[in-house]
Amino acid sequence: MALFLIERNWAEKLEITPDSAAAVKEINDDIGVRWLYSFLTGDKKKTYCLYEAISADAIREAAERANIPADVIVEVDKLKPEMFAAS
Repeated sequence: MALFLIERNWAEKLEITPDSAAAVKEINDDIGVRWLYSFLTGDKKKTYCLYEAISADAIREAAERANIPADVIVEVDKLKPEMFAAS
């Protein structure tokens, strides 16, 4: 599966509850996308989420069903500093 970074802009400060996270996970499982983790900005109005999915369209479908924004979706590759360390 490919990796995607999703930028989400929230109208109000984001408050995540265990129930809301479980509801998102259930929708994601149904569509076949996997939420890996997210970064929340200091003002709690924007998130950057890393997902695994077969396509950006699958992520859009999951977001629409969960009624959450998916303003920008970009396919990404993972790079780590140790990949470039001299031997």
